[in-house]
Amino acid sequence: MIMKILIIEDEHKVARALKEGLENAGYSVDIVHTGEEGFFLLNSEQYDLLLLDLMLPGRDGIEILKTVRKKDLNLPVLILTARDTVEDRVLGLDSGADDYLIKPFAFPELLARIRVLLRRGRENQTFQLQCADLEMDLIKRKVRRAGENIILTLREFDLLEYLLRHKDQIVSREMLARDVWHETNRATPIDNLIDVHIARLRRKIDEPFEIKLLHTVRGVGFILSEEAP
Repeated sequence: MIMKILIIEDEHKVARALKEGLENAGYSVDIVHTGEEGFFLLNSEQYDLLLLDLMLPGRDGIEILKTVRKKDLNLPVLILTARDTVEDRVLGLDSGADDYLIKPFAFPELLARIRVLLRRGRENQTFQLQCADLEMDLIKRKVRRAGENIILTLREFDLLEYLLRHKDQIVSREMLARDVWHETNRATPIDNLIDVHIARLRRKIDEPFEIKLLHTVRGVGFILSEEAP
């Protein structure tokens, strides 16, 4: 599996050099040059590592970092910056960075630090999700309940994965539109589409079984839980 890295760096020459070097090392790389662009991609794409400059136009690196940590505790973040004071390093690490590299740096050192962070990220990653007797294998992309295989479409699988990752938490239609359908600027809501997929998913994972797991919280959203809300 090719690891995907996002670089948020406002110096175009530096960003291009990083992209070229990392792609030559076998990574998939996206580049953006502002905090706003980075914030958008982090909310619409999945990455294995973030390389983050601190001095950015718009949202600065610390603001991006704090937002990332509120949303995703496991995404490895490596700060690349010219700020080399102890106070700057402490601020970056306390804000949620996993590592800190001062410019200019040797590219082999950057690669070594990336390898360490990616190994750590894989160790912390969860590949099995479960609620009661409902099980999901993210590697084999298989779903079982009470030992029975359940066949899902790609969208149903993504929807169930999201619900399992938020087990025992209410998720709104707005959250599903944003995080599963990746619709953030749609003029008309997709509530009906979401409800159709929820109904199809419920028929597959709940109807054949006595205990129901997928519940509707009227006027709020949905919850996957062993207990009805």
